[in-house]
Amino acid sequence: MNGIIERFTRFLQCLIAIMLMIMVVLVFGNVVLRYGFNSGIIVSEEVSRMLFIWVTFLGSVVAMRENAHLGSNFIVNAMGPAGRRISLLVGRLIMLYLCWMIFRGALTQTEINLSVPAPITGMSMGVFYSSGIVFSALGALILLCDLVRLATAPAGDVDRFLDNSGEQA
Repeated sequence: MNGIIERFTRFLQCLIAIMLMIMVVLVFGNVVLRYGFNSGIIVSEEVSRMLFIWVTFLGSVVAMRENAHLGSNFIVNAMGPAGRRISLLVGRLIMLYLCWMIFRGALTQTEINLSVPAPITGMSMGVFYSSGIVFSALGALILLCDLVRLATAPAGDVDRFLDNSGEQA
């Protein structure tokens, strides 16, 4: 299961890089066209905004997988191994609940805005809100895998879940 998640995380990183490249080309091309030729790409702002939202949410999934989000571990580090395990389990359970809340809200917004067209491109505004659905579903999967690994890890391996270096346990 770990290998599948790692490959999928690499796929997300490549997808994010492609999205960033498209954003740079659209925005830079639009700037050059506006200042150099007094014209522009009409859809570039809207597409760039949509891509930025997706990059943010997909990047959050990658950061969750790599345990790279900003964290304060000074209280957890002061605990013994059992306290660390319990606090990490409780933290993961709270994050899982938050993923559920994001999922419910994003699903509702997607359903509401599915038939609403974007002003310039005409694409469904549900595309913007569906990024929250994707984030919460993938984040919940990562958190469930973390919960299983944390619950079954030997006492000495619990400290690897606190590592923010990007290497996942």
